[in-house]
Amino acid sequence: MIHLTINGLAVSVEEGATVLEAARFYGMPIPTLCHMDGLSPYGACRLCVVEIGEGPRAKMVTSCTYPAEEGLTVRTASDRVIRARKMILELLLASCPQSRTIQDLAAAHDVRQQRFRQEHDDCILCGLCVRMCEEQMMAKAIGFRHRGEKRDIGTPFDKHSEECRLCGGCMYVCPACQLRCTYTDTENAVCGGCANLAPPCVDKDPFDDMMCSMAPCVACEIKTD
Repeated sequence: MIHLTINGLAVSVEEGATVLEAARFYGMPIPTLCHMDGLSPYGACRLCVVEIGEGPRAKMVTSCTYPAEEGLTVRTASDRVIRARKMILELLLASCPQSRTIQDLAAAHDVRQQRFRQEHDDCILCGLCVRMCEEQMMAKAIGFRHRGEKRDIGTPFDKHSEECRLCGGCMYVCPACQLRCTYTDTENAVCGGCANLAPPCVDKDPFDDMMCSMAPCVACEIKTD
């Protein structure tokens, strides 16, 4: 067993556990966006940052990728951590302002505005779709391409992949595709989800014949009376 301290509480976890797993096991919530049970940890969104160590040597790490270590001291909600999470959420809102997943996370952390230049909804490069396609669907039909600001997700050579089975798993896990909020005017009450079969990260052609994968459909539950 590994013995560590989380938020002042002495805890023990199995060897090989991450800080995120340890904290959640003891009921200490840590927000995540790119993490999903059943998929390998990636540490892309940075929302799960925690502070480890003491004094001037304390540092920020992603809890989903950092292993629980003997004698480790962890703070999951220090002032430094909260400031970092709010900044990250502002950046995510600027990149993908209509994602209900990101909106809900922002509301939960009292982020009421974002100060950065707003983009038309874009891929946030969380890697969920790539890992879902490779690790759960065993297809590897999509992947990361290029580097830096040109980094994106797609099929090799921008051609339809013969490995793609049109399962829709990539759209199901994508925070940019989930439960989109388009209108607040009840006369134009459309959730936008059913129209979002052209995801911001993958070429839409392979998905032209697919029906909406959302269950239940949010648009059907909106009352316009």
